[in-house]
Amino acid sequence: MWEYTDKVKEHFLNPRNVGEVENADGVGEVGSMACGDALKLTFKVDENNLIVDAKFKTFGCASAIASASALTELLIGKTVEEAEQITNDHIAEYLGGLPKEKMHCSVMGQEALEKAIACYRGDPDKKQVGNVVCECFGVTDVQIERAVTDNRLATIEDITNYIKAGGGCGKCHDNIQEIIDRVNGAQTERPAQPKRLTNIQKIKLIEETLEREIKPALNQDGGDIQLVDVDGNRVIVKLKGRCASCAMSEITLKDYVESKLKELVAKDLVVEEVDA
Repeated sequence: MWEYTDKVKEHFLNPRNVGEVENADGVGEVGSMACGDALKLTFKVDENNLIVDAKFKTFGCASAIASASALTELLIGKTVEEAEQITNDHIAEYLGGLPKEKMHCSVMGQEALEKAIACYRGDPDKKQVGNVVCECFGVTDVQIERAVTDNRLATIEDITNYIKAGGGCGKCHDNIQEIIDRVNGAQTERPAQPKRLTNIQKIKLIEETLEREIKPALNQDGGDIQLVDVDGNRVIVKLKGRCASCAMSEITLKDYVESKLKELVAKDLVVEEVDA
């Protein structure tokens, strides 16, 4: 039995924004009941380009319902451009995580959002891109390549968890493995592009780096550091103990604290000290 977070259970038992927006500006439909999961997302945009309403209808498991509910909550109040940045990882993170076997539910939400935004922008429905690899679930080679690249997948099981391909008869397993090997092999030939961190992920990583790498070194000299805030790429801290009164505090901040955070979290971070 899968372990669900309390937030997944809450959004399954009490889903938000169920239904269909009347005269919707964006409509996105993905999946099919024949494949076991289907989702219809609709949203309304006001004169300021803000999504003021979003609703969903879904056929699927608890994770599918919770993911769709979470997606509508993430959408409302955002501009269309901001909504376009939402990924399946944001949906899963909002729910406190999903079992790896259910990540395809968050991917389905991302795909429905992409179709709804395309609808809003007047983009005509495009013909299916790529060749079908998994006939059981109608998944193409292009979809598999994207899943491998975006989520750093390495096994057929990973692919099945994310987009269901390979979860039926199994005849496509050799082809899926060939795609995984080709995509991951190509990635090793060029510098890997770091995956963009969400704000929550960035803050958590900054906190962990301060606790594990930076505080112990400062503590040895009777100093300490406190994270006050993270504003975009600005990391605002407060030096404490001997560090607070040290004449070398600016050097400590830039040459040690900032350098460590740039090395272990993100290269564009800037550390600033809050006024005492």
